[in-house]
Amino acid sequence: MIDNKGVTQRKVMRFASGKATPSELDAVAVEEPLEIRVSGDTVAITMRTPGQDRELAAGFLFSEGILRSSEDLGGLAHCGHPGKEGWGNIIEVTPAPGLVLDLEKLSAARRGTLTTSACGVCGRRSVEDLMAVCTPVPPGAVLSPKVIARATDRLKEVQLNFARTGGMHAAAALDAKGELLAAAEDVGRHNAVDKVVGELVLEGTLRSARAPTPLLNPSPKRQPGVLVVSGRASFEIVQKAAMARIPVVASVSAASSLAVDLAERSGITLATFVRNGRYNVYTHPERLGLE
Repeated sequence: MIDNKGVTQRKVMRFASGKATPSELDAVAVEEPLEIRVSGDTVAITMRTPGQDRELAAGFLFSEGILRSSEDLGGLAHCGHPGKEGWGNIIEVTPAPGLVLDLEKLSAARRGTLTTSACGVCGRRSVEDLMAVCTPVPPGAVLSPKVIARATDRLKEVQLNFARTGGMHAAAALDAKGELLAAAEDVGRHNAVDKVVGELVLEGTLRSARAPTPLLNPSPKRQPGVLVVSGRASFEIVQKAAMARIPVVASVSAASSLAVDLAERSGITLATFVRNGRYNVYTHPERLGLE
């Protein structure tokens, strides 16, 4: 069975100290495919934890440069009929009237192929490729170093399914004061980030630098200042932050060399090993008032 939080149960036999216990039910994270279609054309199939699928689709398309803002959307809904096999695993994206979404921005090697829960952009873009479509994040206001130090503590507060299964990643967007704006869990860390970005896109908070019109109802208090992620900070995590113009990425674990290079070029402050009030800063420490 699957509950409404992306957790199911499977039988397990535990072995310890040379002895096995009788089988019992154990909580495990759900992993199922989600096919994302745009105007009937399959653009990606990702392995994800069900829930926040609309946000996942919107965040994925936004991070790929296909969706510029919520105003580009005419419809976003699951296909098929409730109760039928496979219901909930296909989502159809319809552009706003008169608009054609540019699917050519999505790599031909990416379109219509299976993306595993561990897969992001899979190294298909170099830093130069990304910087050609993504303008650097402006300096903006200085954030308190304490906001970063507490970022992963805020993340732990929303990792309810991780506490049950030990098998989910999480991501969250915080404002400049460290208040939670959006959060998500998923078997894939990239999916978790897409869900967070997608939530902010759908509510009208996030829009790309290429969007033709300003926000209708700007809300500075809702502007994300930090993207905090479980696991490591890889190139694709920084890429998604850069596309969303989130100035700080804070990760529980390490960063890759390409993630550091991209963060430097895109104007993002990259903090890693954010644990117990400590962290390392690789790029743009001036945003935190550090020399």
